Amino acid sequence: MRYKNLLAASVAVTAIAAMPAFAQDAGKAPNVAVVAAADDQTGGAPAATAGQDDPNDIIITARQRSESLKNVPIAVTALTGDELKDRQVNTVKDIAAYTPGLNINSDSVGRAFVSIRGIGTTLIDTVQPGVGIFIDGIYQPNTSYLNSPIVDVARIEVLRGPQGTLFGNNTLGGAINVITRQPGNGWEGRLDATAAGPDSYYSVSGSISGPIAPDLLSFRIGASYHVQDGFQYNTLAHGDMNPLDQRSIGGTLRFTPAPWAVITANANYDRVEGGSTAYVHVAGPTDYRLDGATNVLNRTAIKYQGYNLKGEFDLDAINTKVTAVAAYNQKDLSGISDGDFGPVDLLRSNGGSRLITKTGELRFDTKWNDNISTLIGVFADRYTQRGTNISHLDLSPLLGLPAGTITRQSTSSTFVENKQQAVFGTVFLTFGKTDIAIGGRYDHQKLTGRQVDIAAVGAPAATYIPPVYSKDQFQPRVTLTERWTPNFMTYASVAKGIRGGGQNGPGTRPQDALYKGDSVWTYEIGTKVSSGGLSVNADIFYNDYRDFIGQNSLAPNSTGAGFVAINLNTGKVESYGAEVEAHWRVTPNWRFDGSFAYVHARITDDSQYFATTGVHVSTNRIIFTPDYNYSLNTTYTVPIDSKSLVFDAGVVGKGSRIGSTLDPNVAPRLAPYSLVNGSITMKFASGFSIGVFGTNLFNQKYIESYIDKSALVKAGLAAIASNLAIQGDRRRYGVRASLKF
Repeated sequence: MRYKNLLAASVAVTAIAAMPAFAQDAGKAPNVAVVAAADDQTGGAPAATAGQDDPNDIIITARQRSESLKNVPIAVTALTGDELKDRQVNTVKDIAAYTPGLNINSDSVGRAFVSIRGIGTTLIDTVQPGVGIFIDGIYQPNTSYLNSPIVDVARIEVLRGPQGTLFGNNTLGGAINVITRQPGNGWEGRLDATAAGPDSYYSVSGSISGPIAPDLLSFRIGASYHVQDGFQYNTLAHGDMNPLDQRSIGGTLRFTPAPWAVITANANYDRVEGGSTAYVHVAGPTDYRLDGATNVLNRTAIKYQGYNLKGEFDLDAINTKVTAVAAYNQKDLSGISDGDFGPVDLLRSNGGSRLITKTGELRFDTKWNDNISTLIGVFADRYTQRGTNISHLDLSPLLGLPAGTITRQSTSSTFVENKQQAVFGTVFLTFGKTDIAIGGRYDHQKLTGRQVDIAAVGAPAATYIPPVYSKDQFQPRVTLTERWTPNFMTYASVAKGIRGGGQNGPGTRPQDALYKGDSVWTYEIGTKVSSGGLSVNADIFYNDYRDFIGQNSLAPNSTGAGFVAINLNTGKVESYGAEVEAHWRVTPNWRFDGSFAYVHARITDDSQYFATTGVHVSTNRIIFTPDYNYSLNTTYTVPIDSKSLVFDAGVVGKGSRIGSTLDPNVAPRLAPYSLVNGSITMKFASGFSIGVFGTNLFNQKYIESYIDKSALVKAGLAAIASNLAIQGDRRRYGVRASLKF
């Protein structure tokens, strides 16, 4: 029985904190050092500023159209490439610090946990993301991209609330859209380099863009290299626990055969190596030790390659813009892991997977008259993943025997296929100063899979085929907008968002083999107002969240002995709150930016969780979700002849969070924290700039991810059980330089 309990506990812990090689982590994390033109626009738009009266306003594509930020009736945060650099935003996940209501944590180079307004929480990558991730509007069903360094990005848009009618399935919490720079008709280039410590943080990138045939064919090619040691160290295996090494190269061709046609082709290749679930044993959620001790260094290596083709055709005869997109992405992953995360050599795992994603989309944006326009389209996506995992279990240390006396090696192979098709449409109606948008999307999803297990060398293989998951769902959205003046508007919206469910693995009872997708109805009222150099965007919202897919848990094994780790539905969640963003250009040389979100997200009914596990959740809070987050930043520029000296300082913070636990009587609380960042940069008229910067200047200690010991305790292995934590980055300081030409 003890042996079976150890197997169950190992499965539970590695399912909660496992290396992503063995999960249905569909998608790819494409290179962002590939395409570009103007610093802050896509598609060759002339400038980032949308209006001379409001320098804080920019052009965004939140509704698959180019529109002014202040006129879009959606809660959107948009940060330009220059703003990202000024605020020390080094990876995509760092944008959460400057986006009200957005929460992103990561415990591996291959995955991240993301939610918006407490909705769409994704804790492990066997669950489909609840917040959509897009690169230039192309869906990426994988959270690992959020860990990628930001290179050659024009801007990042974060859309809060369900975005299914325009952006598709799995956007019930919202969407993150990364817009890369596009090739232009003029020559330009840039070089960027950063060196920082104390964790040997180095980054260099470059890109060049120009015409091959003026007004007909242009190109952009870019490359980047980034490396860092991280702050955690393994005292047993003697190495960095959470390093990162990323190399990227890519290129874009932009073909304009006629004034009404633009065809863009993109290819990229990325190689990422880094720490994977680098948890250290801690006494509790206030233990901020940086050193751990595992028998091997947990590592994951990922190779991404992607190709996409996009055509945009303005058919003036029928007042329609046609957009067609086709994309192919491949992700090859390999990794090794100490599955018990401790100094006793109990469980080791290694393996790999190949994930292939194919996506196609066709949109028709038609203006029928001055009062009516429509956006309709079709979408299809198919991904397949094949993976292998080899686990080596040694029971000898637990029984006081020499290592290798009692061992077992098992191999499992998995195959997953997910197919999605959708049709969608939105009607935009304008009556004077009043706009009405009515949209809907119909999605069909089918998920199949199988797993082959070999318990020991020479043993017969056991094949497990879970039931097919298939679902048809409809997502509506209605938005009413009133534009009181050119600089003041209000809006109200009602929208439904959905996320697909999935399958559980061998050992699950028939009633646990599948879990349902979750859904949310969101009701929102907002306003956007600007005057001179001041702009304020604010909203209040209420979410009615059903069939919530929370953290995974342990359920009784189908054999009646021990437990098995499963994904499951928890029940109902009520989420409500308010968000505000403000931008104030005090003078042409002095600017303030701030944001704040209060999110009250609580589980109001955990009956589904109780029916499956036999226990209640430990807390009504959603794990890793703070009740508030905020940012305040100021930038001051001092002109010096043809140069300028730029001072930038800011503080970001979030409230307390609850860590992961399976104990119904324990709710580990992670303390709130605030981080202070700053930089001083000298900019020259020639396009060269050099500066010094620091992040987490006061060396605030905080925990990024936390899993308590309850899984092992529940399996009867309290003697070796320990809490696990990944620490947040400590103080980092360095220099950076940039050259634009």
